[in-house]
Amino acid sequence: MKVIGLTGGIATGKSTVAKMLERRGYEVIDADAVVHELQTTGSPLLNQIVNAFGSTILQNDGSLNRGKLGKIVFDSAADRSKLNEIVHPAIRREFERKIASSQREVLFLDVPLLFEAGFDDMTEVNLVITAEEEVQLLRLLQRDGFSKAEAQARIHSQMPMNEKIERADFVIDNNGEMNVLEKKVDKFLEEISR
Repeated sequence: MKVIGLTGGIATGKSTVAKMLERRGYEVIDADAVVHELQTTGSPLLNQIVNAFGSTILQNDGSLNRGKLGKIVFDSAADRSKLNEIVHPAIRREFERKIASSQREVLFLDVPLLFEAGFDDMTEVNLVITAEEEVQLLRLLQRDGFSKAEAQARIHSQMPMNEKIERADFVIDNNGEMNVLEKKVDKFLEEISR
């Protein structure tokens, strides 16, 4: 089995590429979906997060208020690091379980923090989706309704794009139209199947 890491900066189109890969029949394990599964109400992982950040991060029904936790961790590198120390080992265990149970020849790990969290030690090939910072900003303002300052804080909280590019085996630039991105994804798939 070939495990391929899929990553990029916020609002570069990584999730869009993941959906394209799924439509082409590839299995994509989405780190965000794994985290959501692991953080269900009453789960051990959610309990650890509450112990670290307090019950104010919970909604009235006991579920995680992702917006509130997001605001805390994006405003503080120390809090972001504390959350990652709690969450990343659980994600790694779940990735290992999912990889071991997959019957596919090629499997993608869709991980925003692939390099930052060291999950690239689980992959043979890494694909980075990039976009110009102005494009990222515009997408965040339109998609998530962030203020410009909030959008910039999110972008700058991640590893700089040039560092991700240096660590990539393949890079897809996504500043343009959807049909152009589709062609770039197909070209990448041709290259890895050789």
